[in-house]
Amino acid sequence: MIEETLAPVIYLDHNATTPIAPEVADAMEPYMRTEYGNPSSDHVLGRRARLAVEEAREQVATLIGADPEEIVFTSGGTESNNMAIRGVAAMAPESRRRIVISAVEHPATTAPSALLEASGFLVTRLPIGRSGSLDLATAAAAIGDNVSLLSVMLAQNETGALMPVAELAAAARDRGAITHTDAAQAIGKIPVSIAELKVDLLSIAGHKFYGPKGVGALYIRRGTPLSPLVVGASQERGMRPGTENVAGIVGLGTAARLAVSRLMDDHLRIAKLRDDLWKALSTKISGVIRHTPKEACLPNTLLVSFPGVLGADVLARIPQLAASTGSACHAGEYAPNATLIALGAPLDVALGAVRLSLGRATTAGEMAKAAELLADAYQTTISTNSPGPNARKGNVSK
Repeated sequence: MIEETLAPVIYLDHNATTPIAPEVADAMEPYMRTEYGNPSSDHVLGRRARLAVEEAREQVATLIGADPEEIVFTSGGTESNNMAIRGVAAMAPESRRRIVISAVEHPATTAPSALLEASGFLVTRLPIGRSGSLDLATAAAAIGDNVSLLSVMLAQNETGALMPVAELAAAARDRGAITHTDAAQAIGKIPVSIAELKVDLLSIAGHKFYGPKGVGALYIRRGTPLSPLVVGASQERGMRPGTENVAGIVGLGTAARLAVSRLMDDHLRIAKLRDDLWKALSTKISGVIRHTPKEACLPNTLLVSFPGVLGADVLARIPQLAASTGSACHAGEYAPNATLIALGAPLDVALGAVRLSLGRATTAGEMAKAAELLADAYQTTISTNSPGPNARKGNVSK
């Protein structure tokens, strides 16, 4: 077990979480040791903590082109999505008790939507085309005068497909509806601009772009009617009361600053590595299917299906490779990748899915090795037609 833990791993699960950048860890360290003041305290340690929080707010705002006053810090993407969806619903008049989401949203969106549905709201789930994205005309037509909120993710976490959020936000605005986008997978990978998207609410998760886990933010356009989920003190303008996670917020701000400076270089380099990986896989494995669009997609994401096998069985044969399947395992039985089912993929194709998501530290050598390992594991699995070791351990991640 110790040897397995210490063995080198090719990490291709960056859409689940990214490692903390060294600069982020360095920036956080003082606020876990010597700079321990409460930002609400009116003494030197408290004032320094408050300044650190406000500097981070400016850094996050700069990343998306917002005003600092429009950024509210949260515990991450899930809380931000809940705050946006349930907060808008709480303020919605009786004439607007319908929300619209896509059929491939993350559970952090589908779960609060289902909660509202159980309380009497109508929820419209927009179908996804085989391209992996929404049909703009169909989606826009679904936004009627009784809609309070449209919530569509900016980038799909499994396929990497980009959604037409800016166009949908315009359609929602014309009908008096509020627009929210879960940008957790997009931030740090592609440019994200409030001025271009024109959404009212936008969710951010720190651990998706080399920041710490347990911290995120919600952009709230000035004037957007929103009710807080939690009440208490006056922190974050009363929208998210409670003593701030200063170290985490400083880490989030530093991650945002790094993303601004590295975005284009990271994008180009990682996209090339992803394309090299696909070329190698498609050469080595006959019939492998690519689900990630070739255009309008995240640069780091490659969702593929291996023919005739469970994707989980292939990954179970490669302990030195970290990736995910998007399939849930219950009592030894696998449920297929839900996103692919929503896209209309056959059951066997959805069960054969593996998501490979690259990051800043990914190298060309790792891509060549990963393709070799996956091809060998696939051939072993297909030839034996039996589960690999540990294949009954489910692997589901955002």
